[in-house]
Amino acid sequence: MSRIAYVNGRYLPHAAAAVSIDDRGFLFADAVYEVIEVHAGALIDEDAHLARLARSLGELSMTAPLGEPALRRILREVVARNHVRDGMIYLQVGRGAAPRDHVFPDPPVRSSLVVTARAVDPAKGAAKAKAGMRVITVPDERWARVDIKSTSLLPNVLAKQAAKARGAAEAWLVGSDGLIREGSSSNAWIVTAEGKVVTHPAGRLILKGVTRTTLLGVLASQGLTLEERAFTREEAYAAREAFATGATTLVTAVVAIDDRPVGDGRPGPLVSALREGFRQAAPRSRA
Repeated sequence: MSRIAYVNGRYLPHAAAAVSIDDRGFLFADAVYEVIEVHAGALIDEDAHLARLARSLGELSMTAPLGEPALRRILREVVARNHVRDGMIYLQVGRGAAPRDHVFPDPPVRSSLVVTARAVDPAKGAAKAKAGMRVITVPDERWARVDIKSTSLLPNVLAKQAAKARGAAEAWLVGSDGLIREGSSSNAWIVTAEGKVVTHPAGRLILKGVTRTTLLGVLASQGLTLEERAFTREEAYAAREAFATGATTLVTAVVAIDDRPVGDGRPGPLVSALREGFRQAAPRSRA
């Protein structure tokens, strides 16, 4: 059965779904996006994802193509038409289609909207979590506003490809100050020898992950000590445990950094407890 996509007011088979060659998302990466998990028929952290989408649009002076109630209906319709019970929704909003010019269209054109959904086998995700992931560290070469979830992701793509070439699943990005910021598609965390959980503070240097935000509440509920600060490679190498968070990653243990094992090289008990805590705490709305 063909997957169905929503593109600018129409539900279309993937093979027929397309945007204009003048779409600014295609020409300039002048677009923002969100990825929302679907778990057991529910949308996870939907409100927080839509709030972040609205912030990204505002930071780029971009107009939403439609109101939030209508967008929520479209998300559910795409999930239903693709028969997704466990999987992901991808939604992208762009400034629209106009003759190629770096400045914003004047007068403004209607923003573009693309929504897709695909099923994911939850057993595969559980298997990956059980095994943990390997990461490498690479220089952070992204633009200065990574707090906006834009589609300007070429440095992230190159970092992820470098990780794959070295047999890893993720790349942790290191600033010119020598401090780890986040992963190419996830937030980065370590657990110190004293049991403190450390992650980079929110701001313009990282994307404020929705899963990250939910997990902060889990840490508090479990009585764990949180330090929102940057950390070095050496601290990461010496960590008792380490992990990554994201809508597709959830909470996944990092078992090696730059080919150096973290702890005993296996997912630790704290990360496992946090993954379960996130699953219980994450807000869910019916699809």
